[in-house]
Amino acid sequence: MIDPVTLQVLSSAFRSICEEMGAALIRSAYSTNIKERRDCSTALFDARGRMIAQAEHIPVHLGAMPDAVRAVMRKRPQPDDVFILNDPFNGGTHLPDITLVSPISAGGRIIAFAASRAHHADVGGSEPGSMPAGSRRLEEEGVVIPPTRLQAGGVPQEEFLDRLMMQMRRPRERRGDLRAQLGAGRIAARRLAELIAQRGQGLVLEAMEAALAYSARRMRAAISQLPEGTYRAVDYLERDGRDLIIAVKVTVAGGSMVIDFEGTSAQEEGNLNCPLAVTRSACYFVLRAVTDPDIPPNSGALEPVNISAPAGSLVNARPPAAVVAGNVETSQRIVDVLLLALSQALPLPAQGQGTMNNLTLGSEEPEAAFNYYETIGGGAGGCPEREGASGIHLGMTNTLNTPVEALEMSFPVRVMRYELRDGSGGNGRHPGGDGLVRSLRLLEPARLSLLSDRRRHGPRGAAGGAAGQPGRNLINGREVAAKLTVSLQAGDEVTVETPGGGGYGSPEG
Repeated sequence: MIDPVTLQVLSSAFRSICEEMGAALIRSAYSTNIKERRDCSTALFDARGRMIAQAEHIPVHLGAMPDAVRAVMRKRPQPDDVFILNDPFNGGTHLPDITLVSPISAGGRIIAFAASRAHHADVGGSEPGSMPAGSRRLEEEGVVIPPTRLQAGGVPQEEFLDRLMMQMRRPRERRGDLRAQLGAGRIAARRLAELIAQRGQGLVLEAMEAALAYSARRMRAAISQLPEGTYRAVDYLERDGRDLIIAVKVTVAGGSMVIDFEGTSAQEEGNLNCPLAVTRSACYFVLRAVTDPDIPPNSGALEPVNISAPAGSLVNARPPAAVVAGNVETSQRIVDVLLLALSQALPLPAQGQGTMNNLTLGSEEPEAAFNYYETIGGGAGGCPEREGASGIHLGMTNTLNTPVEALEMSFPVRVMRYELRDGSGGNGRHPGGDGLVRSLRLLEPARLSLLSDRRRHGPRGAAGGAAGQPGRNLINGREVAAKLTVSLQAGDEVTVETPGGGGYGSPEG
């Protein structure tokens, strides 16, 4: 049996491999979205497809990546293969998130998998940037890639890659980002081989198993400290003047948690639908947030949780549903409704902005001159012990902003305003954080897609605190819909005002 000190050392080594993978991917990527915003994630898995370690990257990526590895395993991978996929109903999240999975072998057998997931600035489809507001079927959002060999036995599948690139805008940039992901996988294989050379294969594999068991024990102990009971909540997504319901029932008992989404709206004709992998990601994020964030975030930590979501619902959509906004917006609302339910048992913060404020710009030309995508931060909810933070990314996103200098150097835009939205946070004993104002002026014609939420319903306050202000989207000073795709001309200006967080506690309290 492995001793605790050795387990800690080897667990840290696994985590270090993931962090180095991520650093290499970011530093060698071509696109601004990856190298500046860091919209990517890396993780290490054992031979059974269980996550052993992850870097602290994007929650909506990491919780869903085990599904990607399992999807690859069904294809009977061999040593020196590399698989590529983005199919949301076969291991992916939404189409711009492309995953590479690399088997790692020793002695002729696979002992682990390295995986990276990165949001590519374009994967084809009906609109530049592959984030259309009006998509109704998955194929409208880009090329769908089932688990496919990008390399077979170490041999690049160039013909397949050429066909794939022909379906995407800016293929040179896409190839560069894929090469960065391939490099991250090679680093994982090299570092794991070095670890085995130092410690022995038997001990390293034993440490993987022990790390999973350790996290499972700690998570059961952490859940057992939560007040037992059943907690219900409902929250809403905004769609064309109407509200879509996300309902949840959380049952805590005996060191385990059951999360049931019965009562959630059926999947819709638009793109707010979530594949189940994304729903699981949101649940795991909340579980980690309300228990002990120091529990190693591997598959063992997820064992005490059972998730039930009706098939064909907004949170467990059936193909060929469009899902591009489900990954970025519905995932946020799942987090909100879960925290709302658990706030009946725990002193949790008020709601934060609850949206990623997705903004995509791209040329309409077939050989696109540019494709730009970003998410914009907002206000965090006030906490029981302090005010909410202002102008940060929350929930299922963990990216950076795009620096103004990098944005203006890389794309035909000028940043006219980038500042805090003063007073947008809800009042309270601990006020909510303020949102942001981001204004961009186009220097060339482009297509704009906005996918945002909380434009009618502001983030709720808690314990008597006031709601945060809803966000607003404007084109040339005129307010427009939360979700739209439209053509812009040179000189047009798009402004996104993001929501403030809810306040916590009565101001008089």
